[in-house]
Amino acid sequence: MPPTRSRRRFFGAVLLTVSLVALARAAHAQSPGTNPAQPEPPGWEFRLSGNLYFLPDEENYLQPTITADRDALHLESRYRYEDAASCSVFGGWNLAWGKDVKLALTPMFGGLFGHTNGVIPAFEGDLTWSILEFYSEGEYVIDVDDTSNSFFYSWSEFSLWPTDWLRVGGVFQRTRAFRTPRDVQRGLLVGTTWSKIEGTFYSFNPGSDERFYVLSIGVKF
Repeated sequence: MPPTRSRRRFFGAVLLTVSLVALARAAHAQSPGTNPAQPEPPGWEFRLSGNLYFLPDEENYLQPTITADRDALHLESRYRYEDAASCSVFGGWNLAWGKDVKLALTPMFGGLFGHTNGVIPAFEGDLTWSILEFYSEGEYVIDVDDTSNSFFYSWSEFSLWPTDWLRVGGVFQRTRAFRTPRDVQRGLLVGTTWSKIEGTFYSFNPGSDERFYVLSIGVKF
């Protein structure tokens, strides 16, 4: 049976993502040596993460994300983030302000391919002060096949870092990646970090019949 149009778009998006990462690594490997008297140009930084969703009435699933950063340039790709069987690809710019109170902001623009096809203006932001941190990412998916299906997605975290390796806090999410009777899901989080590895466990809608869990693992390289 020949592949459907949505499958062709999905595999095309995956191929584009892999190509972007491969080109970034090749550019880094082939960059010429620098004069010791001059500052070395920034290299590429990569991060691979996966969110494993444990759902009560649906099949559990994994949501992977890969990012590549060089200086202010930010590249990112996600699968099953906005919708099931859909892949998104983004380009953005890293901005930062402050010393004691630090704000990092990355505006992005991208495309979505697969079960849903669209264009996506998006952002990622992180605000820190002492042991407090607020992180948020959001996007507006403009469905090019049916604009009435366009929607806003968001994920936000409030964290307290009692130590350098442990954080606790709350999380809020609005998604269409799976069916849920609640427009916004709320929950608690506990996370840890060790070297270049991060892990966080989320409990959404605790104490209700609609509760579910997410285990997130991230690795930088």
